[in-house]
Amino acid sequence: MTVLGCIADDFTGATDLAGLLARSGVKVNLRMGVPDEAPSDTAAFEVIALKCRTSPVDDAVAECLAALDWLNAAGAGRFFWKYCSTFDSTAEGNIGPVAEALMQAIGADQTIYCPAFPENGRAIFMGNLFVGEQPLAESPMKDHPLTPMRDSNLVRLLEPQVTRPVGLANRLVVEKGADALRDRMAELRGQGVAHVVVDAVSNDDLYVISEACRDMAFLTGGSAVAMALPELYLRDGTLAADAEKMQPPTLAPASIVLSGSCSAMTRAQVAEYLQQADGFRLDPLELAQHGPQAALEWLEAQPLDAQKIIYATAEPAQVKAAQDTLGVAQAGCVVEDALAAIALRARDLGARRFVVAGGETSGAVTKALGVRQLTIGAEIAPGVPWCFAESDGAQIAITLKSGNFGAETFFADALAKL
Repeated sequence: MTVLGCIADDFTGATDLAGLLARSGVKVNLRMGVPDEAPSDTAAFEVIALKCRTSPVDDAVAECLAALDWLNAAGAGRFFWKYCSTFDSTAEGNIGPVAEALMQAIGADQTIYCPAFPENGRAIFMGNLFVGEQPLAESPMKDHPLTPMRDSNLVRLLEPQVTRPVGLANRLVVEKGADALRDRMAELRGQGVAHVVVDAVSNDDLYVISEACRDMAFLTGGSAVAMALPELYLRDGTLAADAEKMQPPTLAPASIVLSGSCSAMTRAQVAEYLQQADGFRLDPLELAQHGPQAALEWLEAQPLDAQKIIYATAEPAQVKAAQDTLGVAQAGCVVEDALAAIALRARDLGARRFVVAGGETSGAVTKALGVRQLTIGAEIAPGVPWCFAESDGAQIAITLKSGNFGAETFFADALAKL
């Protein structure tokens, strides 16, 4: 019986959420896109990964409603809408419009918004989101190529995206405990406030929020606010004590790292890994003209068991130059298509362990590999687990890393974890 049904707006965010839920030891299924078939072999926690973070609003809403229908059919009684811990969105959406559509379909009159992830340096104080010690609008997210974040205040960011009032439950309320937060939510409900931003600066705050909101039919946030839910569900009997556990497969050792993210942390991770691995850099302008053939030939020339990375990761000025020439969408598409083709060739050459960096890249790679369902394994870093799947009859391990997550040694750490 599915206890919690989750919808994520990108693939790395979905694995982030699934990995935190899997800390409980209970089996977590991650579905890549809305399944075509009726629910079967379902787990207590089902996560549907979509690729709708920057889709047109109407498309994103329609896809999320289709995911909700599937989760309803799986028996889920509670639902979670997961977006990035840096609240990636524009004034048009998609965080707010999707949330309102799901609320209406579920029949929920109020929900929370809490993208905090203290383990990864994301905190909310007085409604303002911080990345480490920097306000969101002063962090590298201010220059994101698709969703530049130029305001740090989540209430102000959310208000133009929704039709109903937005309110705040601040840190002074949260530190008083779950009862105080429930009272604040009730107070805001009485004022007609449907969308409540909730402060959190520590894991203790997240536990308070989960305790106060666990019985709500619909929650939204980053992955970390859902982290305590399995324990709470076990305690009150919502989740059975004998729920199915996950068993990892045995895999061949050949591996490849594929990076399309251009975040500050991924740039550092690529530089670190290149000190011990052979690498091939993808240039969007070259790809647009000649395709990925040079990269494929390079890959085929590498020993199967060699450490290797193929990456489009670049500095902001290089990214902008490519976008100015090709256009933002085309510059991204040529990279995604190339990395998808490379992943497919790597699998056919015998690679069974895939480390993938970047949300758009993760979507392209999993689609190319024909991965439709993942079982979640151990975390490599907070919010980044290894996952296990089948690709063309072969068992593979794959980790899908959000651009800013993980330490500088993440790529080597990931492969050592297996």
